[in-house]
Amino acid sequence: MNSNQEHRLTSEEVRTFIVTVVSPLVDHPDAITVAVKPGERFTDYALQVDPRDIGAVIGHHGQVAQAIRTVVYSVRTNDHRRVRLLIMDENM
Repeated sequence: MNSNQEHRLTSEEVRTFIVTVVSPLVDHPDAITVAVKPGERFTDYALQVDPRDIGAVIGHHGQVAQAIRTVVYSVRTNDHRRVRLLIMDENM
């Protein structure tokens, strides 16, 4: 195994990473869910939080959401698909 492959994550590890990043931002961490949907070029991770926490995850002008995406998009996966984070807002 070369050094590049040692740092690649499985989809379950990426899901856990997303939960770990988002949990400190919300008041209801037990309500966090991340659905994983592999595609041809991307693996979509659909993040859903308690409706009362959506503002904390999105942030002012989307700055928190963009920061979360920047960190999550830097992850390398072992299936070579790109990671795409979808923040689900049931209020929309």
